[in-house]
Amino acid sequence: MISINQLTVDFGKFELFKQISFLIENGDRIGLVGKNGAGKSTLLKIIAQVDKPTSGDISYFTDTTIGYLPQQMVYPTGKTVFEEAYTAFEEVIKANKRLEFLNTEISERTDYESDAYHKLIEEISHLTDRINILGGHSIQADIEQTLTGLGFERSDFTRGTQEFSGGWRMRIELAKLILRKPSILLLDEPTNHLDIESIQWLEDFLSNYPGAVVLVSHDKAFLDNVTNRTIEISMGKIYDYKFSYSEYVVQREERLQQQQAAYDNQQKMIQDTEKFIERFRYKATKAVQVQSRIKHLDKIERVEVDETDKSTIQFRFPPAPRSGTIVSESAGATKRYGEKIILENIEYVIERGEKIAFVGRNGEGKTTLVKMILNEIEYEGTLKLGHNVSIGYYAQNQDELLDENKTVFDTLDEIAVGPIRTKIRDILGSFLFSGETIDKKVKVLSGGERARLALAKLLLQPYSLLLLDEPTNHLDMRSKDILKQALMSYDGTIIMVSHDRDFLNGLSNKLFEFKNRKIKPFLGGIYEFLKVKKIENLKELERKNPKNEIGTKEVKVSASKNQFLDKKEYDKKLRKLKNQISDTENKISETEVKIASIEKLLNEGATHTTLFEQKPILEIYKFYQDMLDQWMNTWEQHHQELEIFENPES
Repeated sequence: MISINQLTVDFGKFELFKQISFLIENGDRIGLVGKNGAGKSTLLKIIAQVDKPTSGDISYFTDTTIGYLPQQMVYPTGKTVFEEAYTAFEEVIKANKRLEFLNTEISERTDYESDAYHKLIEEISHLTDRINILGGHSIQADIEQTLTGLGFERSDFTRGTQEFSGGWRMRIELAKLILRKPSILLLDEPTNHLDIESIQWLEDFLSNYPGAVVLVSHDKAFLDNVTNRTIEISMGKIYDYKFSYSEYVVQREERLQQQQAAYDNQQKMIQDTEKFIERFRYKATKAVQVQSRIKHLDKIERVEVDETDKSTIQFRFPPAPRSGTIVSESAGATKRYGEKIILENIEYVIERGEKIAFVGRNGEGKTTLVKMILNEIEYEGTLKLGHNVSIGYYAQNQDELLDENKTVFDTLDEIAVGPIRTKIRDILGSFLFSGETIDKKVKVLSGGERARLALAKLLLQPYSLLLLDEPTNHLDMRSKDILKQALMSYDGTIIMVSHDRDFLNGLSNKLFEFKNRKIKPFLGGIYEFLKVKKIENLKELERKNPKNEIGTKEVKVSASKNQFLDKKEYDKKLRKLKNQISDTENKISETEVKIASIEKLLNEGATHTTLFEQKPILEIYKFYQDMLDQWMNTWEQHHQELEIFENPES
């Protein structure tokens, strides 16, 4: 599909790549790996034709289409979530118009044997195939499936995109990319703003994607579950392995060991040969042997050991001051924004030395509770810290909180107190800031450098409680491993919000699941939790038993009140189903209002509407008619679920 040929990129005297070459073929699932600053994002930008190389070229096979998701982007506004996702089908809309025109033209022609007629037939066939590939006959269903897979509720579909945070708007852009179905997807850190459920959905999607995928990610589990090939970028070179990440790590180590052994053996042989030459150089009886060995040394192909970048952060957290047995506890804590309740009657106790992970879907209140513990926001009820608890906090947007106009050194120097000020340069050195780099302004630092600087701030004084909100974002693999080891050795209490399964594995053995405005403790590791969740989700599907894809109606459902632990759980489920019906009825009413307004425009002779940027009015009319049909089907499905739930034996 794409051929990268002798690609070189340099910035002045600094050479990022030097004559790298490789192929991207259909079906490839490539993980680009390497330390922060190795050039992974730059390579994606060049393949996506956003940037240009210094030299070399890239060849694109015929009909290759590229979908590129950068780490940072400018988000469009002015549309609802659903309308913005619909823009992904612009090619389908144009193709349908062209197909309609061609079908009209061909129906009026009789020159069946002419070249022009055959060209029309070929174009119609090509457009029909392209529309099928792009999912032109299931737009509504594809949009809904993709948005819900990425964590959106149906109630979000009609909300303006400007109402969402940057992370959620990134998901909309990812949805548009997926819906366009390009022949190659280029994804730069796609999991940074996804929760675990959405990551798992994306894993399944990418694993079955019909085109090629090239992605940059520091999530080992994600790479292992998606990729079948790993390209390492190191010291301006690339190393191509036909394995997913974990196997690549093993193979790379074996390759380096074999390379080193071959180098050592060859060096010994060269030294022995040189000693022989030196010893017998002037002896006539050995002249033939000496000349033979000199020629051998001249011809020998020298083994080289690949230069590897072994620079990595090195640190340990200071010993934690002893706090009381109870570090934090809550009784009836509630947080609401206006009428929207985020957390309701939260009850928990966190004891000294526990390492707890907050898990759950985005928007369920994980970061909100962190801010409540910090007393940064107001709330109802009781939430208090224990005796002698001091908090070190790493915010999710920590890189944005740094003063961009300060230098690396000044960032630490202005908050350091006491004897630790004499160790600032040592601390920065352990986070790979040394020499001139400590005088860099924060605004020129990469995301990974900012993350390391924010972590360095946590070493300026000892804390009994570390609150870490997505601490692994922007960190490379080695840095994440070292942070994990440092946290495992830390003797204080840890509360962390993270979606990185590999990072949490072995670090936390207690989780708080955030769901439906509540938190539920789980004793066990992240993979045990996910296994249980999968079983629970399957049971939930058995209880609901919605109409399946092929419309089968003769399926027995064994949902009853006895399947629930108590009446309270039963009532909660009942309320949820009724709320779904109510929400769907609201969406039906909203869609009917829009249809009525379009019908009024049609009666007035309008041909275009400001909806969807002056698109043809008949096209928009059909769009909302399709949406109404979908909401009606959803309403019917919810009613069927409610009927089965209330009357399981009927």
